[in-house]
Amino acid sequence: MPNQPLLPTRHLGPHDLAVSALGLGCMTMSDTYGPAEEADALATLDRALERGVNFFDTADIYGNATNEVLVGKALRDRRDGLVIATKFGIEREAWPKQEVDGRPEYVRQACDESLQRLGLDRIDLYYQHRADTTVPIEETVGAMGELVTAGKVLHLGLSEASVDTIRRAAATHPITALQSEWSLWSRDIEDEIVPTCREHGIGIVPYSPLGRGILAGSVAGAGDLAERDFRKGNPRFQGENLDKNVALVGEVRSVAEAHGVTPAQVALAWLLRQGDDVVPIPGTKRPGRIDENLGALDVALTDDDVARLDALRPAGERTGDPGWVNRSTPPLPAS
Repeated sequence: MPNQPLLPTRHLGPHDLAVSALGLGCMTMSDTYGPAEEADALATLDRALERGVNFFDTADIYGNATNEVLVGKALRDRRDGLVIATKFGIEREAWPKQEVDGRPEYVRQACDESLQRLGLDRIDLYYQHRADTTVPIEETVGAMGELVTAGKVLHLGLSEASVDTIRRAAATHPITALQSEWSLWSRDIEDEIVPTCREHGIGIVPYSPLGRGILAGSVAGAGDLAERDFRKGNPRFQGENLDKNVALVGEVRSVAEAHGVTPAQVALAWLLRQGDDVVPIPGTKRPGRIDENLGALDVALTDDDVARLDALRPAGERTGDPGWVNRSTPPLPAS
């Protein structure tokens, strides 16, 4: 089924990469939030294409590379007009130790392996998933730039990068996008990271724009989390923090009810108002959620709504210690 460009577009980076105003994060299609079925994932990707979404995000670590295979299977034969993004940098073979590797030779190896899994001859947007503090960012981004010269990659991105890393990377090669967590649930990047990106003309791609699902109202208590759901280790989904954060969603729901829309649509509409260089990538594994999320493009929040939402602050740290280590770091003790 051909892609039908029905959505407004936004532009990322100094070379104006045109993407649909909302993209689709594909991580949740590979068991991250509990069991996932391939048939559901493929139906979700089909629905996104039908609605005109052209921006799809995956990574070599999602589902231990199975997510790239899934995305490639769904999209490679409908490639025209699509922007397919993936990431490298967390060594799959070391999982679950979660080693970070930014060596130039690993950059090249990871890219070739992702191209093979995706079944593509180029990656439209290639992110470094996490910075390797043992390798100068100039070396990593320099190797990524060589992939652009070779025609294997069109645009470069960073993920969860610091101000210093962003500036040094941008001085090495044009950076199209920074992918970081940003939502009503997570405001950390607003003070320094967002202004730095705008200083360098870098687009911002917020992941988890629905607060890892809680802003969509899908979590009312710990019992709503599946056994293998990684959110169980997140401080904001534990104990009193979770109770307080469910109450926060009640405030979002109140704004939503005033507009006759859903809390998820309000959360996405708030984020879309943060600037035309902001392109959220909400994730889902259900086709119906595609339609709900895209409905956010029609939500007109008032200034009073925005002020009310701006005042919300979640309880608990954004994430627990994820265990990111560099190759020179001794192995973490077994838990």
